[in-house]
Amino acid sequence: MGIIFSESDRVFTLHTKDTTYQMKVDKFGFLLHLYYGRKTKGCMDYLLHYADRGFSGNPYDVEKNRTYSMDVLPQELPCQGTGDYRNLAVVIKNADGSYESDFRYKGYKILNGKYSIPGLPAVYAGEDEAETLEIYMEDAVSKVQVTLLYGVLSELNIITRSAIIKNAGTDRIYLKKAQAACLDFVGGDYDFISFYGRHAMERNIQRTAVLHGTQSIGSRRGTSSHQYNPMMILAGRETTEDAGSCYALSFVYSGSFKGEVEKDQFNQTRVLLGLSDELFSYPLETGEAFFVPEVVMTYSSTGLAKLSQNLHICFRTHLCRGKYRDCVRPVILNSWEASYFNFTGNSIYQLAKQAAELGIDMLVMDDGWFGKRDDDYSGLGDWYVNEEKLGESLGSLIKKINELGVKFGIWFEPEGINEDSDLFRSHPDWVLSVPGRDPVRARYQLVLDFSRKEVVDYLFDRMCEVLDQGNIEYVKWDMNRSLSDCYSRVADEQGRVQHDYMLGLYDFLERLVQKYPDILLEGCSGGGGRFDAGMLYYTPQIWCSDNSDAMDRLFIQYGTSFGYPMSSLAAHVSAVPNHQTGRITPFHTRGTVAMAGSFGYELDPSKLSEEEKQEIREQISEYKKYASLAQNGLYYRLSDPFTHEISAWEFISSDASEVLVSAVMLEVHGNMTVNYVRLKGLVSGAMYRDEQSGKLYASDALMETGILLPVEMGEYHAYQMYFTKKEE
Repeated sequence: MGIIFSESDRVFTLHTKDTTYQMKVDKFGFLLHLYYGRKTKGCMDYLLHYADRGFSGNPYDVEKNRTYSMDVLPQELPCQGTGDYRNLAVVIKNADGSYESDFRYKGYKILNGKYSIPGLPAVYAGEDEAETLEIYMEDAVSKVQVTLLYGVLSELNIITRSAIIKNAGTDRIYLKKAQAACLDFVGGDYDFISFYGRHAMERNIQRTAVLHGTQSIGSRRGTSSHQYNPMMILAGRETTEDAGSCYALSFVYSGSFKGEVEKDQFNQTRVLLGLSDELFSYPLETGEAFFVPEVVMTYSSTGLAKLSQNLHICFRTHLCRGKYRDCVRPVILNSWEASYFNFTGNSIYQLAKQAAELGIDMLVMDDGWFGKRDDDYSGLGDWYVNEEKLGESLGSLIKKINELGVKFGIWFEPEGINEDSDLFRSHPDWVLSVPGRDPVRARYQLVLDFSRKEVVDYLFDRMCEVLDQGNIEYVKWDMNRSLSDCYSRVADEQGRVQHDYMLGLYDFLERLVQKYPDILLEGCSGGGGRFDAGMLYYTPQIWCSDNSDAMDRLFIQYGTSFGYPMSSLAAHVSAVPNHQTGRITPFHTRGTVAMAGSFGYELDPSKLSEEEKQEIREQISEYKKYASLAQNGLYYRLSDPFTHEISAWEFISSDASEVLVSAVMLEVHGNMTVNYVRLKGLVSGAMYRDEQSGKLYASDALMETGILLPVEMGEYHAYQMYFTKKEE
């Protein structure tokens, strides 16, 4: 069993294959956190320390016991009102205007299978793959009830956390803060790893010591954002890729969020992750319940590589869904960098012809096919086909492209709207804006109010009308601005708008994947502005960044790999000079970098030489040869591009019989130094064959010293090496 409750000492123990999580209901009914780490036996309540701490208050019912304080004790549900002055998981404004809550234990239930969350994405698992623990807490005065949810996927070393907050009182309350997960550690010698960035340069890694006070990341943009990713790691100071303790928390949510790491006055550490409490004041009437979005947690005692692999496997097999969850994705040619808005039906068809000649599986028609849309100043929101621009119906164009043996995909941005559009002229009240104030524009567009059902229903129907016109097998869902003017003309309380917006978005996406289960849905928000676990529930791949420069992508993909499976990274070969940086890199290098994710092209093949076209054919052949290994194998980071002269990574099969190693030279100098790439995860004592040269290598030498990269003249050379384990 993964979940055990000891009646004698009221201790809950959650076991996975390699980890243990433990908490205790004490004699006062508080739920105290005891332990999370490598798998162990016994009760860890000996870790609790009681002392008379100055200016740390004591609950009323402990009477004269000054050593008992919630300001010091580790907890599962720290809340405002118990004398805990640290960062809190739950803050509630009561009907009398007070912010006091005091949640005490009422009971529990253990269930087979993994809980689900109505209207929200979450990890899923069968009854034989997971267990759920429900712990019931209640505030005796307000009658607010909290159900803490723990999902245990033992074989994956995954524990998920969520909560249901229900108003069982007689008056309206307001939820002011709701964090899905709290981890309290009795020590403070940790590093905080987070992933910051900007549009076109997302998910750079940042590792800082946890210091006294609070370090926080988050988004108030209404999307998870390019600026901070809703995934964070707490690691021991000496933890590396291959050794040491580390914890990961990933928020299964695509809107505003907040993550906090606090080292308190007694060198204890608290980690919180959940909804942003800015612009958040969610009303709950009597009988209403609020479902807190889920956080996925995992622990590794053997370094960061194992931590990432735990998340990769979980997200790939228990979060992504649908036809394309397990199968190799089609190779895509996207029209955007080939033509931007300047295309016709015939030019799209010509792109498809070139795709067919090169062995590309799918042609995607990007922005510009609908309404009056020849630039980004008009037409957004008018989801009807501009047949005048195409010169034919969409169905006719798709049929012609399919007859070439090429699949067809299309771009949408349902959440955005231009003021110069028929939809805005008909429904100006459908946008997020504050009456009497000029709204904030971004990309010269506004945002539709997805918190309103009639808006979501209308857009869903319009989108379906387009999708039903032909054999569309792929949709790119884009969102090209952050939310602002978060005011709804129909909401009675504006503090609920951002979250209700996300519920409307998820409702739309769920209906879409149910109605069109065979469509490959790719997420995008100006590239990686909504690259999060929440979107993976609906879109098994996400456009990693609007920056398609191969050298910048090395850094973006490196940071992304800490929390997300490489199969979820949509990565394309683009033209040079690159459209975002002007950099010129070798065609082979661009292909090697893009093959780390779901592969495709972002260019106009008619502008390529015959030699480059042949290279595309060879790249596609190589990609399809290794695609299953890259999608389902274990991923290792072999170097840190932020500190090394090379960027190297590895895919290895679960039985370690196949290994694909890729490396890119980042720097070249006179009298160049020699670089060796050390492989990981091989079978010790075995021999491995380089399938290109035929040479045999001892596995232990490959892991200890590595394989030599050639020293060549010129910039940005890339290398791929495929090894197979020699049979005894």
